[in-house]
Amino acid sequence: MSRIGKLFERLRAEQQRGLIAYITAGDPTPDRTPSLIAALERGGADLIELGVPFSDPVADGPVIQLASDRAIAQGTNLKRVLDIARQVRETSNIPLLLFSYLNPLLRYGFDALSNDAVNAGIDGCLITDLSVEEASDYVGRMRGAGLDTVFLAAPTSTERRLKLVAEYSTGFIYLVSRTGVTGVQQTLSASAQPLVEAMRQVTSLPLAVGFGISRPEHAAEAGKVADAIVVGSAFVRIIEQAGGGAELEHQLESLARELKSALERVAV
Repeated sequence: MSRIGKLFERLRAEQQRGLIAYITAGDPTPDRTPSLIAALERGGADLIELGVPFSDPVADGPVIQLASDRAIAQGTNLKRVLDIARQVRETSNIPLLLFSYLNPLLRYGFDALSNDAVNAGIDGCLITDLSVEEASDYVGRMRGAGLDTVFLAAPTSTERRLKLVAEYSTGFIYLVSRTGVTGVQQTLSASAQPLVEAMRQVTSLPLAVGFGISRPEHAAEAGKVADAIVVGSAFVRIIEQAGGGAELEHQLESLARELKSALERVAV
């Protein structure tokens, strides 16, 4: 069982909800990223989505788009992201999910990626713009190396697509709570609960809800229906606003602790 599988097994046994934190690797600098991950882990993050910066992040809103720009300007590419993962593994056993658009992974090559990702301590991959209908080759190569393959389901997903997502996913399934791009929202989408219910009809895998979750009250609401929440833009916005300042790690740790505390108050 992968680290991701073991994490959700533990959370289930402890009747707890998971906190999945996304950050863009290399923002504000590649050398700083391991320290930011450590801060999120101290705050209670259970799994890290390590974003590969990309020049055309069409599924992301301005906050993460700008994070990709900053990371690319610092020379961050997929090889450097894997180097970051190796650094994290020197001190931490937290599950790491490589979060990327398809183009950088195609250019790197799936065979090379599967080998290098495992050696770097990556536990799985999520490709935001890979259609699940065209994913069989990718899934075969990743699973052959022992990596989890996580796919997205959205409120607009058909029943057929939900079944394909269930078939091709391991570790957990990422449920997009709203249509559109990533970004901080004032309220949790009303689409979240119906999507969770539809997905539970076709899989027993853990379900994580993301897109727009940024506050403790969002976390508590989503935690009532899902096994985990995913928070990205709220953390990335702190990185942008801190500008690499000395308080950055403390601020990330504090938000992670607030969100995790809200989840811990949810009755399972």
